[in-house]
Amino acid sequence: MNNRDLANPKRNAMQGWPPTQESNTAHVLPEGALWNVAAELSFEPHRIRLDDTGRYDEALDREFPFVVRLFHFRHRDYTPGLTWHERLEIFLPLDALTKMRMGEQEVELQPGEILIVDNLRLHMTVDYSGFDSRVIVVSFLPEFVYSLGSPSHDYFFLLPFYFRPSDRPHVVRRNSPSLSQMHGAVAQLLRCYFGRSVYFQAGCKAHLLQLLYLLAQQFRSADFMRSELMRQQERATRLRPVFEYVSQNFAENLTLKQVAALASISQPQFIKLFKRVAGMTFVSYLTHIRLSHAFRLLKESSLTIAEVAVRVGFSDQSYFDRRFKSAFGQVPSAVRKQMRG
Repeated sequence: MNNRDLANPKRNAMQGWPPTQESNTAHVLPEGALWNVAAELSFEPHRIRLDDTGRYDEALDREFPFVVRLFHFRHRDYTPGLTWHERLEIFLPLDALTKMRMGEQEVELQPGEILIVDNLRLHMTVDYSGFDSRVIVVSFLPEFVYSLGSPSHDYFFLLPFYFRPSDRPHVVRRNSPSLSQMHGAVAQLLRCYFGRSVYFQAGCKAHLLQLLYLLAQQFRSADFMRSELMRQQERATRLRPVFEYVSQNFAENLTLKQVAALASISQPQFIKLFKRVAGMTFVSYLTHIRLSHAFRLLKESSLTIAEVAVRVGFSDQSYFDRRFKSAFGQVPSAVRKQMRG
């Protein structure tokens, strides 16, 4: 699949997206402006660099902490592994069903749907047979939009990333009446970001704010106050030393007492806070971190499977095999065979 194919109206009509007015009776969905812009751009294979701790740490300019990445995901042809990051992120697949795991949930996205990534929860794109899609990823630091020196009403732009009245992920589905406007904002953002005209930074921020405003309207709550946003940011800050320590020492026998001390709170408080922020228990989080590193070692090293299990903190290989299959849908030996085949 290439950009020329995707810009072909006949081929798009066969795929059913972008939809025509005849195929959509509930809402008038976009006529393909976003896809037309995307067809002019280059989508690179998904090759992200994870640091030594397994975290995807995108280098951002502190004066302009904003980046747009264009990836082409293909079955068994992208960087695997669970990760987390401090950047806020918007994820938009263009061509095919795309699955994202966040915490202990798996979210399915149809082409054109928009996901607000729960960035502090371990997340990854899930592979499946036939997976082939371009994806737009918009990332930025919260202070790019709102910080202590910003006007108080600017907190509204960050509501979708911090306010979740339930554990359900924030997804703008294809039947949303505002999705067309969001696609328009993303299209303008892409043109501005990759056009790099004079003062493109200001233009990018303007188009990003338009997108964030539409997203905030989609997920707004009159009861969510600025003070609550500050409390949620404070919770994430309190757990940051824990995330950092685990990323460096995941193979050790870590205890709740140790990590609660890092957050300067009691064990019961830590258990409740960690589940609220990370979307899973600390034990589950630690296990997923270990499994993610195991996947990388199976791919990149010559260690035996037993050695990999021990290296990442599993003393029982049969337990390692079961947990690995549960996380990645295949046993370690199958991954090793694919990498060598």
